[in-house]
Amino acid sequence: MYVRRRPLLRAAVVGGGAYVAGKRSAQRSAAAQQQETEQDQRISDLEHGEADRGKPDAVPRQAASPAMTDQLGRLSDLHASGALTDEEFASAKARLLGSAS
Repeated sequence: MYVRRRPLLRAAVVGGGAYVAGKRSAQRSAAAQQQETEQDQRISDLEHGEADRGKPDAVPRQAASPAMTDQLGRLSDLHASGALTDEEFASAKARLLGSAS
């Protein structure tokens, strides 16, 4: 007896499964990328002292930048709290002092 094989049906099932697996993988990687981007933004906000930026009761920033001593104080507070490593603190301090010259 002759059994007819169905290669197109088999290919459709395998291709559909691969499509769904690829789509889920892409969604997971997009979610991971979004989470990483948000984390980088939070770190950047902390480094620049803008942690209260999204809070409704936050005091609006003044047009003029704060004095250099205030910025150095913020940097030292971040360093003391562990938010900045020694290398990050040194580079940020050098950048701040270099821009004042």
